[in-house]
Amino acid sequence: MPELKHRAAALGTAALISLSLAACGSDYPLGPAQESAAQQGSSLSGTLTGAGASSQNAAMDAWVAGFGLLHTDAQVQYSPDGSGAGRTAFLAGAVDFAGSDAYLNDEELERSRKICGPDGAFDVPAYISPIAVAFNLPGITELNLDAETIARIFQGEIKSWDDPAVAQHNPGVELPDLPVTPVNRSEDSGTTETFTEYLHAVVPDIWTAEPSDTWPSEFAGENAQGTTGVVSMVAGTKGAVTYADDSAVGAPLGKASLKVGDGFVPVSAEAAATALDQAKQVEGRPAHDLALELDRATTAAGAYPLMLVSYHIYCTTYEDQSKVDLVKAFGHYVLSPEGQDDAAQSAKSAPLSEDLAQRAADSIDRISARS
Repeated sequence: MPELKHRAAALGTAALISLSLAACGSDYPLGPAQESAAQQGSSLSGTLTGAGASSQNAAMDAWVAGFGLLHTDAQVQYSPDGSGAGRTAFLAGAVDFAGSDAYLNDEELERSRKICGPDGAFDVPAYISPIAVAFNLPGITELNLDAETIARIFQGEIKSWDDPAVAQHNPGVELPDLPVTPVNRSEDSGTTETFTEYLHAVVPDIWTAEPSDTWPSEFAGENAQGTTGVVSMVAGTKGAVTYADDSAVGAPLGKASLKVGDGFVPVSAEAAATALDQAKQVEGRPAHDLALELDRATTAAGAYPLMLVSYHIYCTTYEDQSKVDLVKAFGHYVLSPEGQDDAAQSAKSAPLSEDLAQRAADSIDRISARS
């Protein structure tokens, strides 16, 4: 019975997709690939549904628009309900693919065999973005913070912005005597998992809670749903601070530079890409599953290790060839130089390296039809 309710909820998510998003971008600028497709025409048609990470939303808008120009009779619909909700919907068979800031765990991989066939599902990186530690301190747009200070802020131990722990890294900055209000995500979120994984990796003696997509219940604070929710709450609350995809953070919020090695590194797509260079493929996975293990404690010069690799999760097999054609076409577009550039311009993300993009494309090429 619980399983039926779980599936019903997931199916409800899929139903909302058609109401919440539609293919858009009629005024999107044509690139070479889109111009060529527009001239030659495309036989691809049908609707592809996805749900998941809200961090991908700005990039997804660009991908949906660009893909729509390539294939005018095909439509992609994506509902940014959060990584956990996206994986739940996908594993219930309610959507064709999921966007997730966390790769499928071993239990989820096993469950995916029920809807994806004996080889199950697989993860490919699609979107790389730094996570900003964003704050609302009038007149201050930049701060230097180390992992220990960030951990103590979100544990509620540092209660005022003029605390010596903050001041020691920010000489010359006039810090206000203003209460610190940490804001976390209220729903299961891959961004939360990224943030807690970073703190646990760098200062495990201080942040003892295990990494999780659910915010640790022992650390009380304000909370809001989705990337937009936490950013909006911080923007409306002086002294508030949160963690959010950098693409969603703008004025009036400031951003922290992270202590890496002997220096402080500002948040940027380039610094996130430098950190990604230290990543390795998760051991024990099939070769085509590109789940990545990041070195959160790297001291590499210019690296910004508080960054997420957001994945697209696909089945290895789908029911019919028409769906396979849609999935492959969209997957390849996202990984293409045009798709990655669209995301970078729209969401300030870091493009995948040529090697990683090719490995992901090879994985997508393995998708086939069950009938």
